[in-house]
Amino acid sequence: MTTFLRRWLVLTPLLLVPLALSAEEHEGAEPGWDGLIEIESSNIAAAFINPEADFSGFRRVEILRPYVAFRSNWQRDQNRSRTRNVRASDVERIKNDVGNIFLEVFVERLEAAGYEVVNYADEDVLVLRPAIVDLDIAAPSVRSAGRSRTYVADSGAATLFLELFDSVSGDLLGRGIDRRVARSAGGMAVQSNRVTNRADARREFSVWADRLIEFLDQHYMKADLANKGE
Repeated sequence: MTTFLRRWLVLTPLLLVPLALSAEEHEGAEPGWDGLIEIESSNIAAAFINPEADFSGFRRVEILRPYVAFRSNWQRDQNRSRTRNVRASDVERIKNDVGNIFLEVFVERLEAAGYEVVNYADEDVLVLRPAIVDLDIAAPSVRSAGRSRTYVADSGAATLFLELFDSVSGDLLGRGIDRRVARSAGGMAVQSNRVTNRADARREFSVWADRLIEFLDQHYMKADLANKGE
């Protein structure tokens, strides 16, 4: 486990849970140093919540640009097994591309679900601070003097950390962690290139975005609006 991961496991991550614990379920749980308690979740690896958090006042979402980091020694291992080198410029380009795809997918999915995405703080704005770490792309697209084709069954993997904050007070409301592996159908080896890598990233990020939307649907805007319409 990388130093960054160890630090983030203590200091960061995500809340994408289908239901927050009830007051009775909170009883007996000991908050950590940051006031969060760990809760069970069926759709992510680990989830934590501030038992005092009230999501009912939020109406909009701000998504900060994600921090992106490859797994330890990824570039070195790639260059050991390839006839073409992955340069530092390739690493930075891929990280930038991954961040752009993440934002693109999350904004698309949230807006399609009826949520307004903004880029400023306000009393009704929930801030998402994501980090994509331990990124492992099996066959990255890099410039090469000759033509080559790479076939893989797993195109890559990544771990997502996501923190939820009150945009005005800065209070940490939730955190968690989840990891996904992009696999081809049936585990068959398929050609990997920049286009397929992008498609795989969009698919995996869409899963995370939909889990977030499930949480938001149950905890604020839509549930609150539905109650007002009764």
